[in-house]
Amino acid sequence: MNELKQIVSLRLADSDRAAVQAIASRLFVRESDIYRFAISYLLNRFSCLFDKSYAGSDLLPAMLEIREEVNHSLGLKRHQLEKIINGNNLHPDKYVAMSDIELLLMPQHMIKQRLIKLDSTPRNNLSTENWLKAYLTEKYDLSDDRPNMEIEDFAEIQKEAVDFDQ
Repeated sequence: MNELKQIVSLRLADSDRAAVQAIASRLFVRESDIYRFAISYLLNRFSCLFDKSYAGSDLLPAMLEIREEVNHSLGLKRHQLEKIINGNNLHPDKYVAMSDIELLLMPQHMIKQRLIKLDSTPRNNLSTENWLKAYLTEKYDLSDDRPNMEIEDFAEIQKEAVDFDQ
């Protein structure tokens, strides 16, 4: 069960490193524990991205959740995101239209304008993000069946970190 560990190097902005150090200090753990937690959280939360059985509309809940980060940090283009979402899709009922994939890449103000044209249900009482989620959830009949990370998962990560350091 004990897997070989690898050392990984990464570049961080000073402000990001300072934030990680502040979180580690506040939680009374080492900085490396925060990095391991963040990676484990990402892998658990978005396991659908490396699970080949998820395709098409199955990936929309995860993409909605990380939409802004993908746009800001990764700079994906619409054809790249379309390939990620529909690339392994063998089911026509799970196909996500390019116009909806484009919504995932748009800034807030443009999403609202596009949703006014696309969505027949008036949703002026919702924020733009919630309107986008509601629109895609209804259109693709999405259900939230992804596993959520629990407090126990963090405790397990901490236990592994202690085992690793001994």
